[in-house]
This record gives sequence, structure tokens and C-alpha cells, in this order.
Amino acid sequence: MSKGLTDNNTGESLTAVRGRLLWFTGNPFQQSRSDCVRYEEDGIILMDKGKIVACGAASDVSEQMPETVKIDHFPNRLIMPGFIDAHVHYPQVQIMGAHGEQLLDWLNKYTFIAEKMYADTDHAKANAQFFCDELLKNGTTTAATFCTVHPQSVDALFSAASKRNMTMIAGKVMMDRNAPDRLLDTPELAYDQSSALIKKWHGKGRALYALTPRFAPCCTPEQLMMAQALRGEFPDVYVQSHLCENLDEIAWVDELFPDHDSYLTVYDHYGLTGPRSLYGHGIHLKQAEWQSLIDRQTTVVHCPTSNMFLGSGLFDLERTQNAGHEIPVAIGTDVGAGTSLSLIKTLSEAYKVAQLRGATITSLQAFYMITLGGACALDLDKNIGSFDAGKAGDIVVLNPKATALLQHRMQYVENLEDELFVLMTLGDDRIIEATYTEGVKQYACG
Repeated sequence: MSKGLTDNNTGESLTAVRGRLLWFTGNPFQQSRSDCVRYEEDGIILMDKGKIVACGAASDVSEQMPETVKIDHFPNRLIMPGFIDAHVHYPQVQIMGAHGEQLLDWLNKYTFIAEKMYADTDHAKANAQFFCDELLKNGTTTAATFCTVHPQSVDALFSAASKRNMTMIAGKVMMDRNAPDRLLDTPELAYDQSSALIKKWHGKGRALYALTPRFAPCCTPEQLMMAQALRGEFPDVYVQSHLCENLDEIAWVDELFPDHDSYLTVYDHYGLTGPRSLYGHGIHLKQAEWQSLIDRQTTVVHCPTSNMFLGSGLFDLERTQNAGHEIPVAIGTDVGAGTSLSLIKTLSEAYKVAQLRGATITSLQAFYMITLGGACALDLDKNIGSFDAGKAGDIVVLNPKATALLQHRMQYVENLEDELFVLMTLGDDRIIEATYTEGVKQYACG
């Protein structure tokens, strides 16, 4: 019997999913396929109470299973670990596709107006429910999400995610300047509300709290000191914010923090970097900032769709993977500047950004970043990101022939890597056939 199974297990708590299994055991930026990829043409994932207890060839795993176990069988479908979105704003779903602007104008014209509405608890609840359902529809089972300044926006999101057994990293936005009055808090209020939310939610089920100073221009030094104090008090929480997204933004930081020689130095100074610190964008970094990311192992989240939409710039993904000097990196949809909650479509944009920089990414590298790579960058690889025994049964089932175009195109692929590349360049939410969290099917197409 496999780990977690006993001879007297009747199978009542067991569930299983069968199909073509693909997952990562290492980093394809650094290793060959044979060293970091597992593929089973006909495999089974066996779960007990939502945790994986066995995964491998169907002929092997079936021998460990009681006959009473019901198997969800997906012939010819590709089954992967649930996708991980490392930077997204759930309150901004309602402004997706708003007309352009550059970052700072876009915030004032669209974002802040939308976020004021989250003072209404019912509005927050309705949008949180919609957001979580849309994530699952796109195969996303884990997300790091910005809420608004209102504590009820956090309660709404964690409640919705908990009902769906999703891993959700989230927090109340902290900002005490350079935003509309109705969206400002104070350092004292930010401390009190964040502390209460951490005690209420962090580590409860699959909820994980993130201290969320929106970005340096919206925070006084006193606000950042309060975030630093909270991190000292609650050392296992996350930090999430924005970094070097836009040239005007960087110039603004230089004006507001003249005693610091770079944008990242501000966050470094207040102890808001290092493991479990997630910074979206990182497009226009100085050499010293790159070195700080390496030294402290601060995570950068690449948000290509948003960066292209707002004209912010082209992220240097290749530089994060220099052997011996790697920087933790994940992928974010960054909705609402991002125009899709689909990480599949976001990978397509990441490929295009790399091409525009004279580099490239392979399909294996791309899918690694939204599964095991994303889990590593978020310090969650012990719990999610692959099909190792003991991890949560977060699973996405992909239909490689979900559309007429894909069905036609798949006739001409030569190998698995080709198939994955076609999926990430021509696919969207229609290729998601089913999504599971902790072994429970939360979404099924049709």
C-alpha cells in the first residue's frame, strides 16, 4: 500500500483522477527535460481526504486502490497541477479592458473609482464570488490577490476562497497618501485592521495573509514602518506590492524618498523583502536592485499582459534565471490592467515579451512557472505545485482539442513540447475541462 493508505481502508475517503499526467520535479530553466519533467501517458492520481497518496502509471497505482474507488477518467486529456497566479487584483475585475492610459493615470481614472465600491459588503461579496469562480474556470487554484483598503473586502475574498478549498494569499491594501480620501487609512488604522485580519484568517484552512502596502508612493515612511512592525510580529505572513513598473512611477518614488537611492531600497530599508515577499513587475531595475533580489531571494512576479496593455515595458525574465544567481519568479495576470484571468493566455504574452527582448522561453519553462515554479516562488512547494505524495490534490484537466482550430492544429504536433506550446499560444479558458481543489471537482466545462 502507498503512504497514507492502510489495509483496512474501504476507499470511502479516496478519490482518483486518470488521464495523461504531466508535472515537474525540477526547474527546466536549469535542467534537462529528463531531469525535471514527469509524464505518464496513462496515469492515475490517487487522493485521500484531498491529499495525494499515489501518482504514477495507471497499471501501478490501480493495484494500490480498493475496487470501490470512483475514478474520474479523462481519456486523451492532459492533467497538470492547478495553476498559480502570483499577482492579481480581484476588485479590478470590474474594470478589465478599460481604455489604456499609462499606469498612474489609469489608477486615478479607473482603479481608485472602482475600489471605493468595496466599502459596500454586499458588493465585495458578489465580486469575490465571481472572481473565485472565474479563477477556477481558468484552471487557477492558487492566487496572491490584492483586496482594497476595506477589511470587508478581505473577509469577502477569504470566505469565497474557503468555500472552494482554494489557496488564497491576500490582504487589505495599506495606503495613507496620494489616493482619494475614501481610500486612505492611517498607519495606526492599518496596523489595527491588518493585525485583526491576520489573527482571523492567516493559516485558517488554506487562507494566507499578505501585508499589502499598495506601492511606495501611496505609503508614508510611517506606514511602511507599521508594515515592518507587523511583519516582525507575524513573521510567517507574506508581503506583496509593486516595484519598478513604470518610469514615471520610479521618478515619483525618487521624489518621495530622497534618502534612498532606488525604489527597491525603500522596501529593503523597512524589512519588506526576502522570502515570502512578492513584488509585481520589476521591469526597470538598476543593477543594485537586481543584486538585492538575488541576495535576499525576493520574488518578482512577471505580469506580461498588464505590462503590454499599459505600455510599461518588457521584463527581463532571462536575467532571473542566471545559473547560480537565480531570482524567484512567478507569473501574474495582474487583472485589471491585465486583460485575462487565463494564465494560459498570460504565458502567450510572456513568450512575446521574451521574443521582443531577443530571448525566448520554452513551453516547459512556461508551464513550470505557473505550477511548481510558482509554488517555489511563493514558498508553497511543500504543499502544492506537483503531484508528489502529501501535497494537496489541486488539479487542472486540459482538453488539447477544445476548439476546431486546436483540433486541426494538434494533428501536426510532433511531441509534448509542441503540444504545450500550441496550447499556450492558441488556448484560453475553453481548454479547461475540469478544475479540482483538494481532490474535489470545483469546475467542469459545460
